[in-house]
Amino acid sequence: MALAKLKTDTTQARLAGLVLPKGAGWATAARADALARVQQMGLPTKRDEYWRYTDPASLTVAAAPEAAVFVNDETPLFDAVDRIKIVFVDGVFDADASDDLTGENVQIERLADAMARDIHWAKDLYGVLETRSQTPVERPLAALNTAMATDGVVIRATGDVARPINLIYLHADPKSDVALHNLVKVEAGATVTLLETGPAAARLSKVLEVDVADGGAFHHVRAQGRDHERRAVTHCFSRIGADSTFKSFTLTFNGVLTRNECVIEIVGNDAVAHVAGACVGDGGDFHHDDTVFVTHDALNGESRQVFKKVLRNGATGVFQGKILVKAGAQKTDGYQISQSLLLDDDSQFLAKPELEIYADDVACSHGSTSGAIDEDALFYLRSRGVPIDEARNLLTLSFLAEALDEIADAALAEDLRDRLEGWLSRHR
Repeated sequence: MALAKLKTDTTQARLAGLVLPKGAGWATAARADALARVQQMGLPTKRDEYWRYTDPASLTVAAAPEAAVFVNDETPLFDAVDRIKIVFVDGVFDADASDDLTGENVQIERLADAMARDIHWAKDLYGVLETRSQTPVERPLAALNTAMATDGVVIRATGDVARPINLIYLHADPKSDVALHNLVKVEAGATVTLLETGPAAARLSKVLEVDVADGGAFHHVRAQGRDHERRAVTHCFSRIGADSTFKSFTLTFNGVLTRNECVIEIVGNDAVAHVAGACVGDGGDFHHDDTVFVTHDALNGESRQVFKKVLRNGATGVFQGKILVKAGAQKTDGYQISQSLLLDDDSQFLAKPELEIYADDVACSHGSTSGAIDEDALFYLRSRGVPIDEARNLLTLSFLAEALDEIADAALAEDLRDRLEGWLSRHR
């Protein structure tokens, strides 16, 4: 009874004064449906099973906690890549800073423009995958995003898209509270790469819904911004068809609280889904949570979950990962690994790996470990003249390598390796 009242009070306080954004009839209906689901589920508390390791209070409180704007003097990430740049400042599209939203084999529009039109392909995707994800685990913060998001992009790939699409999220207002919602539809046989960079806001809620048709391929590389005080909850929902590919990688630096959820539904035979992440955290106010749910509902599917966390000075890392193999999903190959490198005795890594299998011809495995730097390896490098700080950095980069190897584009992976090396050098 006390928990029910707490959820009710939290939800009512968060929703008080919020008004659904205006749009076409289908958009208004989708938002109203999402709001009704939020009211029915209630916003999460730390007593919810899937929030037991992460306190959602700062994500559900009505007023967003302030976050000082981090001044980043580094060269913009992926600056050497020929890409289509789409810029948002505190959640608002910046047309002057963005490139022309046109490209071969791709249609790109602002979410606000798409949802103002009576007829648009987004009608069949907006909120659809988010709604499907609410069973068996409720995800009310994702539903709240569907109800309240006012900006984002909708992308439809109709063939091979040569240039990656880079969503750049800039943070300028210490009080910004942002909800972004992006849609990606990959038609049969099409291929597209989506890059996401930047902190976006003091508090960010972001949903990405990706529908990959038969034979399609979606590649996703994300680097979450350097702001020390930012808070973020992100959701990626994907549905992948036969002979299709979905690959997503996230690199996280800094931040007070980051919760990244990824829900993948394999509905076509011979599909491949990889989701990976690396994070480096420093300080007792750093908390990073990866929560993943992969459902196999077709033959001969392959999934990989690879997550590595480097934690120091009291930082906390969380991994919750599940592989669900439905009846009939024979020949499934599911792999899950979550590991942490703890650089002191004050940091902690909390893991909850799960397998739920209803087919009898599968190969599924999971593993989770925590440990310190290998003293023998450190001694070996030191004995060959490598300075101790550089030796520790080399071993740390080696530890993270398996996650970075999940990035298909070698140039993108190398850029992220350089950023990791720079971060480690600054935090010796």
